Parts: sequence; C-alpha cells; structure tokens
Amino acid sequence: MQDIRESRALPEARGVGLVTRGLRAGWLLSLYPEAAEAGGCFRSLSRPRGPGEWRPGTDPALASDRAATEAARRARGKVRRYCATNRLNRLGTLTYRGAGCHDPRQVRADAGRFFRRLRAELPAGRPLPYVWVPEWHPGGHGLHLHFAVGRFIRRSDIETAWGHGFVHIKQLGDVRVGAGALGEARLAARYLGKYIGKALDERRVAGLHRYERAEGHDPRVVHVEGRSREAVIAAASARLGRDPQRVWTSDDTEGWQGPPAVWVQWP
Repeated sequence: MQDIRESRALPEARGVGLVTRGLRAGWLLSLYPEAAEAGGCFRSLSRPRGPGEWRPGTDPALASDRAATEAARRARGKVRRYCATNRLNRLGTLTYRGAGCHDPRQVRADAGRFFRRLRAELPAGRPLPYVWVPEWHPGGHGLHLHFAVGRFIRRSDIETAWGHGFVHIKQLGDVRVGAGALGEARLAARYLGKYIGKALDERRVAGLHRYERAEGHDPRVVHVEGRSREAVIAAASARLGRDPQRVWTSDDTEGWQGPPAVWVQWP
C-alpha cells in the first residue's frame, strides 16, 4: 500500500486524517512541500488517545501540564512551517515607549492596525505574509512583539506604521552556506518558537492565540500513505527530488508512549 494524496485549500490542522476513510492500517505522513518538512505516525484501526488526553487514574494537574506542553509544541511546529513555506527570513521587534502596554488584547489590536498600515505603505500587488508572537518584557515593562516577514521593508515605513515606540528589523544570515532563504526562515522560526510559551502560560488570557499570522498563506499539505516508515519517507523524498537532511523517529525517544512516529526535514 502506497499512495500520495494532496489536500487543496484546506488549513493544515484539518489535513491529517483525510486519507483514513478506508480504515487501512499503515503509515500516514503529512508532507508540506514548500516547507520541505513532514511528520506522521503509524495509524492502526483502533483510535489512539491524544497526547494530552486524560485517562482514568491520571492526575488532572499533570494531564493539564502535558496538554499545555503539547499545545506549545504544536504552535511552534505551525510557526516553523508557516515561516519556511513563505520564506519569512527577516525578524523584527516592536516595543512600547514609557511604561509599556500590559493588556494582551490591546497588543493584538495594535498589531492588527500595524500590519494594515504597513500593507498600505508598501507597493500594491505583492502579498505580505507575516507571523508575530507576543512576549512579556523582563523587568515589568509590559509586552512587546516579535514578527517575521519575507521581504525588504524600509525601517521608516515600519516606524510610521507602528508609532508606539522603538522598532528593529534585520535579515537573518547566520546560517550554513547554501541554506538560503529557507534556512534563514527556519532560523527566524526558531527565534519565534522560543517566545511561544515563554512566560505566557502563566498570564495567558482565554481565547487569545499564542501567535498570529496573515491569513491566506498557510502551508499546502500532501498526504503520503505506506506500509512502512521507510516507504513514506522515500515517496516524500522522491516528490521533493532530494534526500532528507534530518530524520527523527520515536525510536530515538526513551519511554515514548504514543504510536510509532517520524519527523523529516529536507534541505
């Protein structure tokens, strides 16, 4: 059994599971071609419990901690794929002057206005995918924003669009030779990933996301099925036309409790 199926115009969170209608046991890999990344696991006919799902006899507090950890991990993965897909290789920071802003809802409203104004300042006709993450500033100075974009934007345009304080932006270049914009985007995602969950869980407001992104630029998903882990990796590599750069398997993790899993990244 080996099959490749593509999800068109579907958010990535809805992609997994579309090919299980036939209830066939085997490996299911979700490939994000533009991000050059894939992840998946072995699916049996029985329904596995989710990583944060409560079980009888489990301490609810521990289950809640696991669920929070898993939510942060999923958020980091989505940001990584979004940055890689859209080659978001420029990282910026927006701060507030004076006593700062301590209202997470106000920060999101200000960020929304910032990106609308920024689009208005830029030449028409080119999309502006972006992703941003809030962070509590140490020392009690409130929140500031870290964001990534994939095109040159004049600092003066950023300052005009923001208007609340200091701004900073730079293209990331501290990557290996040949990594290009994809490697730079992955580095930007690693920086943003450090802020996801960092001190946010203690002060999170219900209903607010850990990060925000421009809509309409989500990664495309291609689903690969196979009888073995090696078969789905080989099929995905053939589609991309190159060998993997990194492969992680659940065999590498002592005490792994979920179904056999794999994660693959290509250069």
